[in-house]
Amino acid sequence: MLPIPISPPNQLTLFRIALTPVFLYFLFSINPVDKQIALGIFLVAAITDWYDGYVARRWGFITRWGKFLDPLADKVLTSAAFISFIYIGYAEAWMVWIIVIRDFLITSLRGYSEFKGKTINTSGFAKTKTFFQLVVIYLFLVEYCVRTSESLNIQFGWFFDIVAAPTNMFLLMSITTLLTALTGILYLIANSSIIVELFTRQQNGTGTEPGNY
Repeated sequence: MLPIPISPPNQLTLFRIALTPVFLYFLFSINPVDKQIALGIFLVAAITDWYDGYVARRWGFITRWGKFLDPLADKVLTSAAFISFIYIGYAEAWMVWIIVIRDFLITSLRGYSEFKGKTINTSGFAKTKTFFQLVVIYLFLVEYCVRTSESLNIQFGWFFDIVAAPTNMFLLMSITTLLTALTGILYLIANSSIIVELFTRQQNGTGTEPGNY
């Protein structure tokens, strides 16, 4: 097994993965304050996502392992949040599984291409999808914190009666699911030649050996 270089960005990425079970533990705690802590943990993880990318670019710590781990850590965290919404009752299971399967499939392809020395770039549309996913996650988490806290519900419940009503939450999840599926399809179409080449080389035993990780 190849060792993972524990550079500062990779440390932050692994830290973000480690935060995921902690986030879930506090989210499903019966204590309303713990749910607010879960929201804080998710925000901290989001900040590390931005910061590890900044550190990697600023000090030249960009590696193939980092290119693989960073998006994987993002998908682990966001998928955990979306799956939790099924149990909370904020999202339909079929929507969440479309999102999760698409994200891990594309992330796996990107990681595999990096190891084979091929770069598959994401589109601006895919970045829009990611931004929309995060907005929905933040909105649902804040709504959950408000609903499970008597004092917060008294102060801000009226706002979420409008913004996060069941119909609106279904609409937001529908848009998120559509964007996620559509960007996945477009991604596969745009990079079809590279994907075919990667797997054809693998079958023929002529794949490029990984270099510096």
